[in-house]
Amino acid sequence: MEGPAATADTEAGPPLPGDEPPWSARHPGQGSAAARSRTAADAAAAAAGATARRPRRRRLPLRTPAASRSNQLHAGAWWLWALGLATAASRTTNPLLLGLLLAVAGYVVAARRTDAPWARSYAAFLRLGLLVIAIRLVFSVFLGSPVPGSTLLVTLPELPLPDWAQGVRIGGRVTAEGPVFALYDGLKLATLLACLGAANALANPARLLKSLPGALYEAGVAVVVAMTFAPNLVADVLRLRAARRLRGRPDRGLKALLQIGLPVLEGALERSVALAAAMDARGYGRAAQVAPAVRHTTTALTLGGLLGVCAGTYGLLAAQGAGFGLPVLLAGLTAALAGLRLGGRRSVRTRYRPDRWDVRAWLVSGSGAVAAAVMIWCAAQDPQALHPSVVPLTAPALPLLPAAGVLLGLLPAWAAPSPTRSATGGRTGPAEPRAASAPRTTRPNRPEEAP
Repeated sequence: MEGPAATADTEAGPPLPGDEPPWSARHPGQGSAAARSRTAADAAAAAAGATARRPRRRRLPLRTPAASRSNQLHAGAWWLWALGLATAASRTTNPLLLGLLLAVAGYVVAARRTDAPWARSYAAFLRLGLLVIAIRLVFSVFLGSPVPGSTLLVTLPELPLPDWAQGVRIGGRVTAEGPVFALYDGLKLATLLACLGAANALANPARLLKSLPGALYEAGVAVVVAMTFAPNLVADVLRLRAARRLRGRPDRGLKALLQIGLPVLEGALERSVALAAAMDARGYGRAAQVAPAVRHTTTALTLGGLLGVCAGTYGLLAAQGAGFGLPVLLAGLTAALAGLRLGGRRSVRTRYRPDRWDVRAWLVSGSGAVAAAVMIWCAAQDPQALHPSVVPLTAPALPLLPAAGVLLGLLPAWAAPSPTRSATGGRTGPAEPRAASAPRTTRPNRPEEAP
């Protein structure tokens, strides 16, 4: 037959191996109504197959910045807790109580520290404490001890010294009482270092400096800049050493150090100029107009208050002087806070989202204060229990009331919020969804192809 249909078939050419025959050829006599029903059935089957193949995604809770920030404890609360434990450690030489303080501080650090770089400092403070104990023991053995003893351990060769060095010896008799006294004394100093290391590991230093009052704004900015530039210098040195190794040049020695130091210094100067320009553009150093009488009063209150805080703290930490230490400390704190409050009038800055001192901060700081108060009271009531006898040498015993006060320092392990696990110590976002199974690649059967 000749006609348009034949011409179209001729121009289309022979069917390819993968082509399907038309619907009319496979189902003759069903017409356009059957074609429409087939099209609707194919669309419904394709929609059902796409729905079945679509992986179900787990709906995750949204975390707003405010909700994440509310899960952080005030940095000052950690420092007050650590200073309370340090005060308690300064009132005793009992190795059992000191070991209990170390266990309390270590448990809280292990339970509530983050993955931030400053959170790794606790181990360094522990190693420093061990070094202090070792040095104290070595000095006690080789240079003698002020504690007289009768239990002879060993006699070392003594080095003769001139007459002007009376009271100093090198070598000689070593008794058991001297090293034991040195061990108790060194363990107390190591516990103090461990408490300060716990505060460094738990408190974010940038947020702590951010919480400074307005009168110390300039000092806080200077410390933050110094803390920011130090890691940058280390990163620059490591990057330049790696570049020299890749180029086949030596990265060690005096010559390499001089060649690396010049680019590091140049980069530090460029960052300093850029930072100075940015701070100047943001109005850094701008101050309000304050009357001269207010300035002089602020200076007197601040300096006098800080001197009172130092004297009161020394009185609390020293073996003698706890009676005047607490009143002087409270008076110094009152004067310093009044001076800082007046000095804050010179600052014309605002504080973006300041840290809140909530109930958890009160619990954390209060636990350290209670431990210190219990230890100070027990030291006044029963000093023999907190300072075991060395001459004559006796085994230390664990007093129950001071031990209970120290165990109150474990409260931050439950009262403080859970740590945020991130490389920078910031907020942690929601968990990543689990990997969904791969969608099927098989094509669902059409109605006419069903077996």
